[in-house]
Amino acid sequence: MNIIYKPEKVHRVVFKISGEVLAGAKGFGIDIDVVNDLVDDIIAAKKLGIGIGIVLGGGNFFRGNSEIGKHLQRFTADNVGMLATIQNALILSELLNKRNYYTEIHSALQIDKVAKFYTPNRAKTSLNEGKICFFCGGTGNPFFTTDTAAVLRAIELNADIVLKGTKVDGVFSSDPVKDKNAKFIADITYDELLSKKLKVMDMTAFSLAREYGMPIKVFNISEKGNLKEAILRKDVGTFIHK
Repeated sequence: MNIIYKPEKVHRVVFKISGEVLAGAKGFGIDIDVVNDLVDDIIAAKKLGIGIGIVLGGGNFFRGNSEIGKHLQRFTADNVGMLATIQNALILSELLNKRNYYTEIHSALQIDKVAKFYTPNRAKTSLNEGKICFFCGGTGNPFFTTDTAAVLRAIELNADIVLKGTKVDGVFSSDPVKDKNAKFIADITYDELLSKKLKVMDMTAFSLAREYGMPIKVFNISEKGNLKEAILRKDVGTFIHK
């Protein structure tokens, strides 16, 4: 199949990155070197003149399947996880501000002292003003992942694509960590992905993207400069579409 990703059509993106990426090799908290590289990448992408919304996970601070999480009811664990995403947004926002890039934090949880309460109109205004926007607090409800939050925000804000930063180059025929013969897939439809039983996001997030035709590009964020390259180049990452 020919790659049909068209960089010239991308004007607004929602960038999804897991909390685990922020922790780096430490596995917990914030690895400042990793985060500084990530800030460099966000700035490089912003210089392209596109609108950038960012959804961060919170797994570097808390995971529901952690030892503590196993002792909590699911909705309590999810609420703790949503608070962790707010911590990550505050940290990255501050680091971008120090580099003279304007940001705005929009939270699905009401926490007025540190973030605006998210509404699509408020967020669109911030993006139109050229601010880098962080969308934290997940969807504001338990039982939904930050992947779902990223797709939902992209649909609400008329983004052109969801960029999912991972630790691998994109989608493979099988887990490349476990299978050295796994083949990289550059371009795939939602239906083909389902038929091959390849997992990119949780099913709620993926179904939402499929229903509303929201394209997804999965790429390796651990390679410095790759966010900009994933936006500009057809051959970086896996493009998922209808």
